[in-house]
Amino acid sequence: MAAGRIVHTEGESNTSAMRRTFAQGRDEGATRDLLDRDARAFLHQSLSSPCVSTIARAEGIWIEDTAGRRYMDFHGNSVHHIGYGHPRVVAAIKDQLDRLPFAPRRFTNEVSVRLAETLGALAPGALSKVLFTTGGSDAVEVALKLARAATGRFKTVSFWDAFHGAGFGAASVGGEATFRSHVAGPLLAGAEHVAPFHCYRCPYGHAGPQACALACAAMIDYVLEREGDVAAVVGEPMRATPVPPPPGFWKAVRAACDRHGALLILDEIPTGLGKTGSFFACEQDDVVPDILVLGKALGGGILPIAAAIARADLDVAGDFALGHYTHEKNPVTARAALETIAVIRDEGLAERAARLGGAALERLREFAAHSPHVGDVRGRGLMLGVELVEDRDTRAPAHALAERVYYRCLEAGLSFKISAGNVVTLSPPMVIDPADLERALSTVEGAILAG
Repeated sequence: MAAGRIVHTEGESNTSAMRRTFAQGRDEGATRDLLDRDARAFLHQSLSSPCVSTIARAEGIWIEDTAGRRYMDFHGNSVHHIGYGHPRVVAAIKDQLDRLPFAPRRFTNEVSVRLAETLGALAPGALSKVLFTTGGSDAVEVALKLARAATGRFKTVSFWDAFHGAGFGAASVGGEATFRSHVAGPLLAGAEHVAPFHCYRCPYGHAGPQACALACAAMIDYVLEREGDVAAVVGEPMRATPVPPPPGFWKAVRAACDRHGALLILDEIPTGLGKTGSFFACEQDDVVPDILVLGKALGGGILPIAAAIARADLDVAGDFALGHYTHEKNPVTARAALETIAVIRDEGLAERAARLGGAALERLREFAAHSPHVGDVRGRGLMLGVELVEDRDTRAPAHALAERVYYRCLEAGLSFKISAGNVVTLSPPMVIDPADLERALSTVEGAILAG
């Protein structure tokens, strides 16, 4: 890896030569004009502007650019669990606009209360108190404030390489350089970090979960004991790169939190709402957090809404403003979320994600057995990762190959994200047709074989 290179957990760099070449190849008049206008109008930032292409239409699993090229979207910023423009959600939003388009603060409305009640009923354990925000970053910060209020402490323990949002608080507990270095500092005091779980690339040097005795979880216990006054441990139940936790990890962390009086905050912004094969990813590890955060797909791939869901006994900050957002109880975003949840449950999409994802994972592992450049295949449900390496023995990350694979697939009509510089991260909508999923996997496999 080149000196000084920043590896983006959240996606491929927008400064690479291949990205610029691809964008410059969008030479149709309307497409080129829009890309140029975008570059002039928006502040430039990593992973975003300037853009790689345009979008004129989004429906189901598909996005379409201004030149009419269509792409299966296996990224979608994790908002498109039920696909784009689901007709039930669109109809519900239109109906709500006619009924009640907005609710000022200090006034409640039936649809927002119903959404809070629904999330409280669906959430595991005793999680039943809710606050809404317009984005996941804000919801994470609500959870941090609540943890401070409930414990009287201010410190947190979280993981390097994690992403919890771009706000100062969320970036402080996050662990990715793009969001916490240079212009981002100084960050919140007391935000301690430890190495994340990652059985393929164990930062503690262990060969695998059979030999590690959960060293990653033991470190959490060690830090909590040494610090003595940590308010909360913050983590992703399954890392979105994706990296599933080793068996027993979250149970061990839960026990450590209980021993040392720290709360457990789980960020389910990308993993919740069925994508990993269960409604909440933490259910697969048989662990209940003290606060759970949702976002992204909660708005049905149309509207921005997020939520922090807490234990009822943590409702101790009534004299303070934990969120106080203008759209906190917006009936239109709440209606979109209610209908999204109904679609997921009525259509059995979590179970569908488990079934389709299991078959896809098996297929990719069979492919990996015959590919010298696939080091690891992992995931849960329809969150899948193919880690590309230069050599299986050394496990040296194949950054250049990953970038070539990405742009070959984009040219072939498949969009996804490269995580950590060398992980092909596939996250299709849960409504995807099996034939389209098979075609996408063939596209990925062909791009890898091309070297």
